[in-house]
Amino acid sequence: MTRFGFHASHEQISPRQLLADVQHAEQAGFEMAMCSDHLFPWGARQGHSGYAWAWLGAVLATTDLQLGCVSAPGQRYHPAVHAQKIATLGQMFPGRFWVALGSGENVNEHVTGAAWPRKEVRTARLEECVDVIRRLLAGEEVSHDGLVTVDRARVWERADPTPLLVGPAVSVESAARVAGWADGLVTLNQPEDRLRELLAAYRDAGGRGRASLQVHLSWAPDEDEAERIAHDQWRSNVFAEPVNWDTATPEAFDVMSEPVTPAVVHDHVRISTDLGRHREWLAEYAALGFDDVYLHFVGRDQARFVDTFGAEVLPQLR
Repeated sequence: MTRFGFHASHEQISPRQLLADVQHAEQAGFEMAMCSDHLFPWGARQGHSGYAWAWLGAVLATTDLQLGCVSAPGQRYHPAVHAQKIATLGQMFPGRFWVALGSGENVNEHVTGAAWPRKEVRTARLEECVDVIRRLLAGEEVSHDGLVTVDRARVWERADPTPLLVGPAVSVESAARVAGWADGLVTLNQPEDRLRELLAAYRDAGGRGRASLQVHLSWAPDEDEAERIAHDQWRSNVFAEPVNWDTATPEAFDVMSEPVTPAVVHDHVRISTDLGRHREWLAEYAALGFDDVYLHFVGRDQARFVDTFGAEVLPQLR
C-alpha cells in the first residue's frame, strides 16, 4: 500500500516553524516526511533557507517519522563530511533516515567560488561521491583522486542499518543511470506518461528499493486563493533543464519568473479547491507504482492544509 508523507520546504518556511509543521503533520496522520537542502531559496518571495542537517536532528528527536533529505555532495559539501552527517543521524535514529544524493544546483553551490561544472561532469562527480560515501559508511579508510579528492578519510560512527542512498531523477535518462547505484528512487510530479516511462527505466535498469514521488500542490477553500498561492510561491520553479540547474541567484529566478502566468504554474502544481480532485490525483500517482508519495503544499502557512488533508484526503486514500 502506498504511504503518504509531508514535504518540508526549507526555502519557504523558517526552520522553527517547519519543525512545528512536521510535528503537526505527524499528529494529523502523515506517515513520513522529507525535506530539501538549500543555501538559497528559489526566489526572494520564498525568503528562507535553514540548514537542513541541524533541523533533521531536531525532527528525528521529536517525532517518530522516517525522514529523508535531498542533498548534493561534491562542491558545497565534501563527501567525507556528507558521510559523517549521514552516519551520525543513522546511528542516532536507526532505520529512520535516508538521503537522496543529487548533482546539485548552481544557486546553492556557486558560493564556494569553484566553477559550476557541465552536467556530464556533475554526474560523474556525483557518482564518485556516492562511491566514497558508501565506502566510508561501510567503515573503510578512503583515499580518492578524481573530480573530488579524499585523503585518508574515515567515519568513526557507524550506522546499523546503513542509511539508504536514494537516487533523485527527473528525466528518464537519469532514472536509468541512478539505478546502477541507488537504494531507491525519488522524483517530482510530471505528466503521467513521463512518470510511467521514468519508473520503467529505473526498474528495467535494475533499480531496487522504494519509488518515491514528491507532488507539488495548492489547495484553499477558494479557487482564486489556491491559484494565487501557487503563482506567488512556485512560479520560480517552472523552468526546465538547464535553466533550473545553472541559474546562480534567487534574483535571477525572480527576473525570469516575472512573465510566468498562473496557467503555466498549473502545468507544474496540482491546483484545486476540490479535495476530491486532489484525492483522484494522488490515487493516480499511487496506481502508477509509487510506494511513497510526499505532499508539498506550496504555500507558506501549512496548518490549514495539514489539518484538512489529514482529515479528509489521507484516510480515503488508505
